[in-house]
Amino acid sequence: MRDDRPDETRRTRLSRTFDEDAELYDRARPGYPAELFDDLDALAGTGPGCRVLEVGAGTGKATVPLAERGCRITAVELGADMAAVARRNLARFESVDVVTADFETWPLPSEPFDAVVSATAFHWIDPAVRMTRAADALRPGGALAVVATQHVAGGSEEFFAEVQGCYERFDPATPPGLRPPAADDVDTSDHGHEVARSGRFGPVTVRRHEWDLAYTTSEYLDVLRTYSGHRALPPESREGLLGCVAGLIDGRYGGRITKRYLTELRVSRTV
Repeated sequence: MRDDRPDETRRTRLSRTFDEDAELYDRARPGYPAELFDDLDALAGTGPGCRVLEVGAGTGKATVPLAERGCRITAVELGADMAAVARRNLARFESVDVVTADFETWPLPSEPFDAVVSATAFHWIDPAVRMTRAADALRPGGALAVVATQHVAGGSEEFFAEVQGCYERFDPATPPGLRPPAADDVDTSDHGHEVARSGRFGPVTVRRHEWDLAYTTSEYLDVLRTYSGHRALPPESREGLLGCVAGLIDGRYGGRITKRYLTELRVSRTV
């Protein structure tokens, strides 16, 4: 199972759940490793003066570091509450404009961008139009930079094996015996195939970073509350699941676990 490949029949509905509690999302969701932004500079040309269109900016988790590096950013975010938090987080940057709109129908500016960046959001955009729209927004030779975040094996591995019992109990859609994959086993070549099919971009260059983040019980429950699949559960099932997870962390792991993330950057340029 891939974190960046939602069920297409539920994609639109799930994508709307993030705006239900934008403050929680901003507080609980992690940012990105600094090395990712070094890679963006090297591969996508972000940096001082670069005109960036960010797709699915959320509350600005990637926007703020890009702005700190001197990018001029138009950040498009569908959720009104998420966009409001992003504007607050980015208020000190005069060269950032946060637009509340859906990328699929937002009128593209007449001046093309140097880079289109989408951090843990591109998979929520309609696959029928996302490549074409991104290409149309870019200058010749401009870069499409898609960031994906995966949960992979590592960190508190025994916890992530045991916690599947909670998911199987409270979420009947959970495949039995599900485990986080090893980072080397995460196959994201489907993005490269999508890029190639579009006929609008050259080859994809990929950079990967694995990193660990420690959570207390309450911190981990908060981040789970921001996940679309958890938010979409019936309230009774969701609270039962969270209670089961909390009991496991407190009872067997001393109130603290570590989660390993894989952050993948995929960059391609218009042809």
